[in-house]
Amino acid sequence: MKIKHLLYIIILGVLTACGPTVSLPVLKYYEYDKELPLQDSVELVKDTATYKLYKINYRSVNYKQVSGLLTIPENGTKPLPVIILLHGAGDEKTVDYIEYGNDFLHKNGYAVLRIDISKHGDRVEENYDLTFKGKTKYWSREIITQTVFDLRRAVDFIETRDELDAEKIGFFGISLGGITGTIFCGVEERVKVPVIVLAGGQLNLMYGAKALSSDTRDFLSIIEPNNFVKQIAPRPLLMINAENDEIVLPLMSKSLFRSAKEPKKIIWYPAKHHTIPLEKTYREGLNWFNKYL
Repeated sequence: MKIKHLLYIIILGVLTACGPTVSLPVLKYYEYDKELPLQDSVELVKDTATYKLYKINYRSVNYKQVSGLLTIPENGTKPLPVIILLHGAGDEKTVDYIEYGNDFLHKNGYAVLRIDISKHGDRVEENYDLTFKGKTKYWSREIITQTVFDLRRAVDFIETRDELDAEKIGFFGISLGGITGTIFCGVEERVKVPVIVLAGGQLNLMYGAKALSSDTRDFLSIIEPNNFVKQIAPRPLLMINAENDEIVLPLMSKSLFRSAKEPKKIIWYPAKHHTIPLEKTYREGLNWFNKYL
């Protein structure tokens, strides 16, 4: 066993034994004024025999405008169950693997709502390196925190739409979308069924020797998935991960799964971060939604 790998195991063991430090302010951080107007707009951009595609915009917390796409299948009885689908870092709502998931889910009777993560896609403001250790770490952290608010406002938007069933909302997030989605689903009880893909906890592990420092843990506290994943229960959580993930270490995914409460399930594929089999991954997610949503 490599020394670096052994070090990760030792650190993970210490962190798991100590448990994440969760204070009331951390759990309350993502509260917001639900009564503020959404100022939303909905524009039909595609009308086919099998689905309608709408471009949507709405106002989120901190006066941020959120852009998204809403797919409404023609089959099925309305109001329809809806899946919020979220992409990974550096991508956008129309990236190929999200388009694949959108097509797969709406063909199976689900409405699909896709938004751009903060500072991505139509929402690019500045173009800096996304890093939680470098000179833009606060800018990077805000990407996650703002997107959690944006997702909560997406649920507010869903509640205004007669064709969508606000009692049957699922979430499917990949990579950064999965990390962000774990926090979102932890604080947003209106999401009934989360599917978290290629994500993990104990973000401290990125910091090596500084992993246990109070400064590191304080900085990460509001974006540490392990601080929020327990709040998902008793809603059923599905995690899907890659055994050879070189970006989100399997140790981090195992830590997140251990921190979650039942009911929960984790599926592993013999793949790397970018080679996880899409059809199988979305199929497992669909099965989970069909069973619990």
